[in-house]
Amino acid sequence: MTQTKTNFNLVAIIFSELARHPIRVLLFLMVLISAFAVIMSSHHNRQMSIELEALMQQQDQLDIEWRHLILEQGSLTDHNRIELAMKKQLEMHRPSPEEEVVVRLR
Repeated sequence: MTQTKTNFNLVAIIFSELARHPIRVLLFLMVLISAFAVIMSSHHNRQMSIELEALMQQQDQLDIEWRHLILEQGSLTDHNRIELAMKKQLEMHRPSPEEEVVVRLR
């Protein structure tokens, strides 16, 4: 019984002290809220930095791939290469003027 009464008195004393100093309690709560906001802001900043780094790496990879594709396109559209493939694979040749046929449209 004395333990319960002591706990009750202790709680009553704590609440009475809190009621006597509301500005201190408010300031303490504001410090806690501010600390929590700093923690959340730091965490968010770290997450965004990680995401930015990943996106920058992806951009670099895509840029390298794009440059390779531009080089490949240039080599595939080279006229000498096309002409060589035409002669070897399709056994084609340039027509002589006698072999040319002119089609007239009305």
